[in-house]
Amino acid sequence: MNKVDIVLVKPGNQKQLYGELSSFNLTAIEPPLWGALLAGYLRNLGYSVVLYDAEVENWSYEETAKKIVDVNPLIAAIVVSGTNPSASTMNMTGALKILSVLRSLDPEIKTVLSGLHPSALPRETISEGDVDFVCQGEGFITFPKLIDAIKSRANDFNIEGLWYKINGQIISNPRPQLIKDLDEIPLPAWDMLPMNKYRAHNWHCFDDIDNRQPYAILYTSLGCPFRCSFCCINSLFGKNTIRHRSIDNVIGEIDILVNKYGIKHIKIMDELFAHNEKRVIKLCDMIIERKYNLNMWAYARVDTVTERMLAKMKEAGINWIAYGFESANKRVIEDVSKGYKIEQVENIVQMTKSLGIYICSNFLFGLPEDDYDSMNQTLSLMIDINAEWANIYSAMAFPGSKLYETAIEKNWKLPDNWQGYSQYSYESFPLPTMYLSGGQVLAFRDYAFNTYYNSPRYLHMINKKFGRKTVEHIVEMNSCSLERKFIQQY
Repeated sequence: MNKVDIVLVKPGNQKQLYGELSSFNLTAIEPPLWGALLAGYLRNLGYSVVLYDAEVENWSYEETAKKIVDVNPLIAAIVVSGTNPSASTMNMTGALKILSVLRSLDPEIKTVLSGLHPSALPRETISEGDVDFVCQGEGFITFPKLIDAIKSRANDFNIEGLWYKINGQIISNPRPQLIKDLDEIPLPAWDMLPMNKYRAHNWHCFDDIDNRQPYAILYTSLGCPFRCSFCCINSLFGKNTIRHRSIDNVIGEIDILVNKYGIKHIKIMDELFAHNEKRVIKLCDMIIERKYNLNMWAYARVDTVTERMLAKMKEAGINWIAYGFESANKRVIEDVSKGYKIEQVENIVQMTKSLGIYICSNFLFGLPEDDYDSMNQTLSLMIDINAEWANIYSAMAFPGSKLYETAIEKNWKLPDNWQGYSQYSYESFPLPTMYLSGGQVLAFRDYAFNTYYNSPRYLHMINKKFGRKTVEHIVEMNSCSLERKFIQQY
């Protein structure tokens, strides 16, 4: 049997990452963008590629490793990247277990770890895992050269972006240059995935809670020009930058998703979609022309949106906007270089609501300058906004973020395993603040969650906008209590 050149795998375990919430189907199951991008790119170059999503298939680590062995690949690459910055590090546990089982089944298969977390911590990753190579960066330049080198039985792996070991010594190579024109990258290989199995977030479909499929994700840009200290997104790219696909290229992919896969629900996964009014309006106009009747959501900052932009987004079917409010306290916001004025929040919230767009508000409890007073201030703002959905997080010092560098420098307490970086897991361990322990932050976060979603004002608003069935869904969600290993009462 001829060897497949490369198998690309998305690791994942809903139960491990989301605890009791996984059995309730609260979370989204999202297609693996980076695996699909690499698969499409390598296939276009003529390599034979297999793409597996272990999370959506609900495979155990042993099943995943056996699936890899069954296709007899030259290389097995575990792609440790999610569709947001927080969805990479927590998947390292599963990635390492898959590699361990794979090594025992077939030690001849060359293995690679790639993605956001390995790019942020390449030295630690090559040292920690039973893995042959680590790819630092996007992988478009690195993977073809690696496949060629292994095919030719070369002993020289002087390949941009590649880390490996020789006789216990770690060898590193500089990152390759980024591909400037994203249109040079073929569309993701969605045809290699079970697209009918993916589902949207529950809140994304509050107006029809039983119909969250079919669902897809889409990127129109990569990277972010801002420098929030808690964000690690740019560690994959090596610098603070943003690159855009052409409007025609994006529309071409939307056409395929709708016409070939019947997609209705779409997440625009750009770290910052709503920041260039002219570009956003042009894209929205082309979507509107097609009359696809999509249900989409996108990220935005309160200091980059305009009323004209928001109105056009709503007309195109972007029914939800996720704003990163993070905190209501000026001192806390300024300390993490968020860079917007809290005074802007009220006007932007009212503008967004007046245009009929639902808000997914993002808040972080436990940033370095947080104390109980500032966290209560944030909780009050969260309740005042009364958004249709609120993502309520504990602050984590994710590898690749400035906050992680600071935590290492100052010897702040960090999770003792990668599972501790998962927001909802049993082992979740938030960053301590200058005034509070990580356990105290976690307790307050869970208190804030229960306070918000049990609020009669919130439930009344949900009933008025979405109906009784959605209220019942939220009530059932609230009945799922999270078990926490490190929680400390405040």
